[in-house]
Amino acid sequence: MSKRIAVLTSGGDAPGMNAAIRAVVRSGLHQGWAVEGVRRGYAGLLEGDFIPLGSQDVAGILQLGGTILGSARSPEFRSEQGRVTALGMLRQREIDGLIVIGGNGSQAGAFSLAVRGFPVVGVASTIDNDLAGSDVALGVDTALNIALEATDRLKTTAESHHRAFLVEVMGRDCGYLALAAGVAGGAEVVVIPEFPVEPEALMQAIHDAHRQGRAHALVVIAEGAEHDAAALARYANEHRERLGFELPATTLGHVQRGGAPGAFDCLLGSRLGAGAVEQLATGRTSVLVGWRGGRTTTTPLEEIAEKRKALDPELLELARTLV
Repeated sequence: MSKRIAVLTSGGDAPGMNAAIRAVVRSGLHQGWAVEGVRRGYAGLLEGDFIPLGSQDVAGILQLGGTILGSARSPEFRSEQGRVTALGMLRQREIDGLIVIGGNGSQAGAFSLAVRGFPVVGVASTIDNDLAGSDVALGVDTALNIALEATDRLKTTAESHHRAFLVEVMGRDCGYLALAAGVAGGAEVVVIPEFPVEPEALMQAIHDAHRQGRAHALVVIAEGAEHDAAALARYANEHRERLGFELPATTLGHVQRGGAPGAFDCLLGSRLGAGAVEQLATGRTSVLVGWRGGRTTTTPLEEIAEKRKALDPELLELARTLV
């Protein structure tokens, strides 16, 4: 009997999500299955917002940013009744397996359905790169390159005017994007949530860079740091006479999520989406499909649900040496 599977995207959108959707649909059709998309993530699942997806429905979406299925927050899904309702909708639609493309919260939701006996496979997708079970998640590479382009542009102005600039990048409570952008972009200082820095210590670091002969300074800060970009800019302005400089702040915000995915994320989304269908085809469910050691791998959802991946110690050591 032919299977019917569904795919949804949840949480923050990430470049490459559409590549993963396309791969799920075409790989599912290759198996001889029917494929349906769930619009607006878990919120749409609760409302039964399903649409059939054929090969032509996903034509031309490979290099589109965002997600054609949309995403939305769903506090109702977190309740026991919400999850019972979601399971009812899946069974009513005669869905045999669900693929969830998203980050930590999304995969915790996937696990909550899996423990209730429904076949679910996750796909690692978050620009924060804080999802356990994957060296790099879908969207990270594109978001990092956007951050790097922004820091390069600010650095040019900083060099021209012999000034210090601060740029805030996304990442929630994980400092990966800021750390990687700081190392790749040649920042003088990187501030991340994992290692809090007091405002005065940051100002001293900028002074130290100046004493070492650097005519400019670029500070990269993660949005989840204890003192955000706006607070640090205010501190520098309030103490401008004593410090001898101000610290203009640029916050990249959601611009890092938008735009077309790069080649790496298009390829990664294709691999992870196809890998998720393969897991359903072989009956291996309640797993996250990620990218580890240069290949597609799986990790039990139980091991990654509600857990945050620690920063790579080698990258941290590299930052201590180079920044």
